[in-house]
Amino acid sequence: MSGSSTAKPDVSSMAKTAVPGLDDILNGGLAVGRLFLMEGSPGTGKTTMAMRFLMEGAAQGEKTLYVTLSETEQELRLAAASYGWTFDEKVKIFELVPPESLLDADQQQSLLYSSDLELGETTKLIFDAVEQSEATRIVLDSLSEIRLLAQSSLRYRRQVLAMKHYFARRGSTVLMLDDLTTEALDKTVHSIAHGVIRLEELAPDYGPERRRLRVVKYRAQAFRGGYHDFVIRNDGATVFPRLVSAEHHRTFTRLRLGTGVAGLDALLGGGIEQGSSTLLLGPAGAGKSVLTLQFVKAALDRGENAAMFIFDEELGLLFDRAKPLGYDLKAW
Repeated sequence: MSGSSTAKPDVSSMAKTAVPGLDDILNGGLAVGRLFLMEGSPGTGKTTMAMRFLMEGAAQGEKTLYVTLSETEQELRLAAASYGWTFDEKVKIFELVPPESLLDADQQQSLLYSSDLELGETTKLIFDAVEQSEATRIVLDSLSEIRLLAQSSLRYRRQVLAMKHYFARRGSTVLMLDDLTTEALDKTVHSIAHGVIRLEELAPDYGPERRRLRVVKYRAQAFRGGYHDFVIRNDGATVFPRLVSAEHHRTFTRLRLGTGVAGLDALLGGGIEQGSSTLLLGPAGAGKSVLTLQFVKAALDRGENAAMFIFDEELGLLFDRAKPLGYDLKAW
C-alpha cells in the first residue's frame, strides 16, 4: 500500500467508479467533490472507464454530464452500446461543437489570436452546460483541446485552476481525461488534480497488447501502488489489482499431503508438506504430467480445491492424455 495516509476513508464520501478492480486499488473510489485526472494515449481505455463512472453515478441517483470536445455524441453512444450500455436521462452528453465561423473565411479575423477568443468561449460553454445539467459527476474529454487553445503552460495551468475552483464550489466530482497527444509530457495538471491515474498500452513483439494502469498520486488517501493489469472486453474494462503476498497470510496446520502415489509418499515421508513448494524435474516423457494429475486428483478426493496453470500444453491434448488414467478433467 502507498499514499500519504493510511487511514480508512469514509466510504460514504467516495464516488465509486464501478470499474471492476479499480475501486479496490483506489481504496473505495474517487473522493467526492474533487478533481481527478486520468491520462493515457489514445486507445488505452479512458473513455470506457469514464462512461462506467458516470453510469454508476446515474445508478446512485446522481445527475451526470459527459463533456466531449473530441468525439461526437453519436460516437459516444455507439461506444457505450458496444458494451451493452445505454445512457438514460440522468447521463447527459454535451458535445462542444466548434463555431461555424471557423469554417467561414468571411467571418475570420486577424486582429486577435483566434485561440484567445475560443478558449474563453469554450470554458463558458462548459460552465453553461454544467449549470443547466446540475451534474454532480462530470467527465471532461479531453484536456488536449484546452491545452492547445491556451498555447502556453502558464495560461493552461490558470485555466485548469479556474475550472477546478468552479467545480469545487459546486461540490462536483470531476474526471478529466488527457490523451497525451503533445510531444512533451506535460504534467501541469498533476499538481492541480486531487488524484492522477495513468493508463498504458504495451505492444510486445509477439502476442497481443497488454494494458496496465498506475495511480500516480492520491492526496490524503492510501491506495494500492504499483502497476495493475487490465483488459477491455465486451462488458467494459476490468482491472486486476496487483497481488501483495503480505495481505494473504493465514494460519494452518502443517500436514503431509499425499501425492496419490503410494511409493512416492513413502519416499517423501508421507507426502509433500503443506505450505511448501516442490519442483518436479525430468525430461519429456518422464511422467511429470502424470504425477501432477495424480497429485491434483488426490487433493480433490480429500475434498480440497486445486488449480492447474498450463503454459506449454494445449488443454484439449491434456484432457485426452488424462482419459486413459481414468481422469475426466472436464468434470473436475
